[in-house]
Amino acid sequence: MVSNPGTFGCSASNDFRSLNSLEFRQHWNKEEVVLWMNTVGPYHNRQETYKYFSLPFCVGSKKSISHYHETLGEALQGVELEFSGLDIKFKDDVMQTTYCEIDLDKGRREAFVYAIKNHYWYQMYIDDLPIWGIVGEADENGEDYYLWTYKKLEIGYNANRIVDVNLTSEGKVKLVPNTKIQMSYSVKWKKSDVKFEDRFDKYLDPSFFQHRIHWFSIFNSFMMVIFLVGLVSMILMRTLRKDYARYSKEEEMDDMDRDLGDEYGWKQVHGDVFRPSSHPLIFSSLIGSGCQIFAVSLIVIVVAMIEDLYTERGSMLSTAIFVYAATSPVNGYFGGSLYARQGGRRWIKQMFIGAFLIPAMVCGTAFFINFIAIYYHASRAIPFGTMVTAFTIIIYFLISFRFMEPAVIVCLGGILPFGSIFIEMYFIFTSFWAYKIYYVYGFMMLVLVILCIVTVCVTIVCTYFLLNAEDYRWQWTMTVFLLEYQGKIRTINSYFFFFRMYGLFQTSFYFGYMAVFSTALGIMCGAIGYMGTSAFVRKIYTNVKID
Repeated sequence: MVSNPGTFGCSASNDFRSLNSLEFRQHWNKEEVVLWMNTVGPYHNRQETYKYFSLPFCVGSKKSISHYHETLGEALQGVELEFSGLDIKFKDDVMQTTYCEIDLDKGRREAFVYAIKNHYWYQMYIDDLPIWGIVGEADENGEDYYLWTYKKLEIGYNANRIVDVNLTSEGKVKLVPNTKIQMSYSVKWKKSDVKFEDRFDKYLDPSFFQHRIHWFSIFNSFMMVIFLVGLVSMILMRTLRKDYARYSKEEEMDDMDRDLGDEYGWKQVHGDVFRPSSHPLIFSSLIGSGCQIFAVSLIVIVVAMIEDLYTERGSMLSTAIFVYAATSPVNGYFGGSLYARQGGRRWIKQMFIGAFLIPAMVCGTAFFINFIAIYYHASRAIPFGTMVTAFTIIIYFLISFRFMEPAVIVCLGGILPFGSIFIEMYFIFTSFWAYKIYYVYGFMMLVLVILCIVTVCVTIVCTYFLLNAEDYRWQWTMTVFLLEYQGKIRTINSYFFFFRMYGLFQTSFYFGYMAVFSTALGIMCGAIGYMGTSAFVRKIYTNVKID
């Protein structure tokens, strides 16, 4: 007998009747309750999933019900639910009943044996609540293989709403070629005190996300911010005061003494520091995109703190896409205005580059990974039409709204910003790749604020050192490159030593989307650093008398 195998974490969506409103999830006695079959795949390679009926399971005799995608996020995640064919009615107990029979020929047996060897598990949904089960198990010697044939469902209800679902797998049957295997199920309804709005609490993992290490990392990052801000303020105030005093003394000298003096420092590049950056079109597009990513991150985190987005399958992705489209004026304003200040005249080209930069990167990666998913017949394969439609919608909104040794500093400058977020990255990666539900968005908000402060402080210090060395090329000297690099180092480390993934599909899926994440993070931090540094540079040069 096998019970529900662990809490992998998976957000849930509305069923075929509901429209994202709680009242549509109410049931009447004897009303039909649908058991949706979702995916099946290896337990230790959890992103590698296939349709449930890709294994030779049989379907119940009840008339099929077609499932449609309720949200764009659900469609883009490749979620495709299939009707189990089981007859389940609200508050109507069902004794153990055979619902279908598997004719186990040689090919079907080999498929089940392969699944059992690779520890395949499957996922189902009842009233949007996820359920997990194991396909089967092998004996101690690995010679005989057994299939779990009896799904024992226990469903909890509070008033006329479903609040809890548990699955126990029983009926272990040995896989023998050319035999028939009967699949059965039973349903037991029980009254529960769990409130409907709290029914997802059992899928959360407070012991993991609210562990002392998590609290300590936040406290450690907060103390680092206080120390860093204080250190930067003290150093810059004392250093700048000395610089201002030296420059004031030089202004009192006559021309001969000034010519004989040894002038040095950031004042000497005052004629070059406000020059347009090299490649201003690309630079302004990156800054605009980074500001938009920051706005999206901030808004989505706030929405997630207010609403429990993890209870709706695909809602987080749908929200992010909508917010990204809605915040395109942020990209247009910061990118376009910066390009204009730098003397750019090809504003139409800049508009299109800024609009297509992030969507092209994300969709290009998604297209590449999707072709591999289609080749493997994985459940995460997204229909080609869906991807084209999503890309078109995003670009339409973007364009519509838009009309309305420096290398050494770069390499050293990203260490502190990366150090302020790498613990939180561990929790985020774990929730995304190891099927845990991430719900501590308050922590994420604090980390985002800490990251912004640390990035601004570090880039200001790095820019001061650069200008003091009389190098005016400060615009491109941001933390974008190292943050992306260190994010990928963390990505590689997690892949080999924590998640233990394998296979071409899993590898391309993991590294493809982590490359997108690392690049987006770097662009966002680069934009934040530029904004803070730009204000700093303008401030110090306005206080210096220039001949």
